[in-house]
Amino acid sequence: MKRRGAPAAGHFRGGLPYNRIGRGPRPLVVLQGLMFENRPMSGISARFIAAPYESLADEYTTYVVTRRPGLPQGFSLGNMAADYAAMIAEELGGAVDVVGTSTGGSIALQLAADHPEAVRRLVVHSAAYTLGPAGRRVQKKAAELAGRGEWGAVASLMMGWVMPRHGLKRRLMRPLGCVAGLAMAFGAPDDASDFIVTVEAEDAFDFRDRLVEITAPTLVIAGAEDPGYTPQLFRATAAGIPDARLILYEGMGHPASGPRFRRDLRCFLLESSGDAGSDVTTTVAER
Repeated sequence: MKRRGAPAAGHFRGGLPYNRIGRGPRPLVVLQGLMFENRPMSGISARFIAAPYESLADEYTTYVVTRRPGLPQGFSLGNMAADYAAMIAEELGGAVDVVGTSTGGSIALQLAADHPEAVRRLVVHSAAYTLGPAGRRVQKKAAELAGRGEWGAVASLMMGWVMPRHGLKRRLMRPLGCVAGLAMAFGAPDDASDFIVTVEAEDAFDFRDRLVEITAPTLVIAGAEDPGYTPQLFRATAAGIPDARLILYEGMGHPASGPRFRRDLRCFLLESSGDAGSDVTTTVAER
């Protein structure tokens, strides 16, 4: 695959920061996961977030979008979903395909239920209707550290969370994780309020009773060893959404990634005839 240029960056008129990948005719909106600061990505970080969507660059123009800066205290995931819905209507003119990653996946569930006119197809990527106990503990600890300005400790905590759990892969990736953690800490903001507000909003989020309201075709896709959730939470999320599909990858953590993930994401979004069910533990939610 030909290497694309660095993702473009900017802000929509409503203030939502984005990175743009590809020039395809169809818009794809990716709701970004938990960020230290609500701003567009640059450098290595921008290339990292672009990687899963480069293979879609001929079919889609992908916008990886985070929350607007300056979130007020008590701003909920529902409020964040409303911001996204307004942006989609004003900037993109109608329903789009949506991928929500991690915290962005929680917001995507709310977006699809509250604003069905905004979502054509939905991918819940490494997220569920609520955080698992371990994920809740880690995020609350990260918010406490951020509130004290200890961004190095936050970066270390978050990188340890997403690193492979054990084995050779963890040992090989540890040096990369240290470098990434230092880069995250170096670019940390002076004001931790957006990070803290987002953590508090997700901590209060439990959407199980409203999953049935989601009408968009939905794929829940995640790693079976995701430390922030559990396989049971992923299964319950897919089971609660009418006709949703579930893909869990054995031995994979947070977020789901790699060639199999990119293939299965492409297959679902483009509704191809390929086999989206190979190399997975579950492809259709048990009902």
